[in-house]
Amino acid sequence: MYRFLDFTLDPKRLELRRADALVEVEPQVFSLLICLVENRERVVTKDDLVEAVWNGRIVSEATMSSRISAARAAVGDDGKTQAVIKTFPRRGFRFMADVEEADTGAGRATSRPGRAGDRNAAVPQTQKIRFCRSEDGTQIAYATTGAGPSFVRTGTWLTHLEHDWHSPVWRPFLDELGRTFAVTRYDQRGNGLSDWSVDNFSLEQFIDDLEAVVDAAGLDDFVLYGTSQGAPIAIAYTARHPHRVSHLILHGGYCVGRLLRDTAEREQGEALLTLMRYGWGKEGSPFIKAFTANYIPAGNEEQTQSLVELQNRTTSPGNAVKLRTAVDSFDVTDLLEQVRVPTLIIHARNDGVHPLDQGRKLAAGIPGAEFVLLESPNHAILPQEPAWHTLFEAIRGFVAPAAG
Repeated sequence: MYRFLDFTLDPKRLELRRADALVEVEPQVFSLLICLVENRERVVTKDDLVEAVWNGRIVSEATMSSRISAARAAVGDDGKTQAVIKTFPRRGFRFMADVEEADTGAGRATSRPGRAGDRNAAVPQTQKIRFCRSEDGTQIAYATTGAGPSFVRTGTWLTHLEHDWHSPVWRPFLDELGRTFAVTRYDQRGNGLSDWSVDNFSLEQFIDDLEAVVDAAGLDDFVLYGTSQGAPIAIAYTARHPHRVSHLILHGGYCVGRLLRDTAEREQGEALLTLMRYGWGKEGSPFIKAFTANYIPAGNEEQTQSLVELQNRTTSPGNAVKLRTAVDSFDVTDLLEQVRVPTLIIHARNDGVHPLDQGRKLAAGIPGAEFVLLESPNHAILPQEPAWHTLFEAIRGFVAPAAG
């Protein structure tokens, strides 16, 4: 048995515990932790990990990165501080925390306070994927994880339920939400595990997809979270079903799509579509560089690489252009005053995807909406930045009565 910080790693029982709380981890992640801990006196190469975890089978860099990220999340570490698992570029990884070996009958380590937002809770490490059908018969994949009040994340144009679950960008986000909420999320039509062979990408169809998911999941009263182009969908749904939404949270969203804004933004949107047609999923293409520069300019190599792989897995170039054209043409300005539920608007000051002005318009247009400004250049907020804690403190504080 190995003890470090306030964790206990038990190879015989296949258990990782934080204080007395069981931290559920996938088998490959558990094997990776065992390998690093047992070889903590040296740098463990990627070849060592491939042999120990995958029995010598060939695995991609992205797969390796996702398992390292999941291991870090399980022990409260992250890719920036690397206090527990440190990356040595071009060499491998080393377990840095002090480790005490004990007999399996010995007591467990004493708990000590964790980082802000950890709440010393077990990290939710499992998801359940199911399928439902939208009004027009399109098959929609959705997943549930975590425990607590119901929390629904609207679909966006670039998700993949399985890939996101192992992503260094999205897995920490999902784990953090899962500490407080029972999270339901889904892949939008045309991408991820949902049907790709579709032609109708209208706002009305996106609302139908959301309706199908919440009905299939049996949700009647839930927090609705819309990020990016999910914000207009969440607004339209809430205006139509105010009795089902307890709280509305809009993060990095907009009311008027890029193709309907002023000349400069419209031209930028058209240029992005052109780059997308010829560079989707191609590593090193101008589109890949523009995409990562806009979405996570402050991301590390592991995080930016995961977005490249996400493009390859989540949809076709043709669907990507259709989806992007559709969501860039949304305009829900007339629906803002119809939103009559508690609403929180969150926006990063230097968001490169949707400008801060769009967040201010949402806050001004929705009656009684609260507004939180994040000091970040990222569209997707990352664990290593101070805005991460601000984001989750804002969400939990806003829905405190429901999360209570």
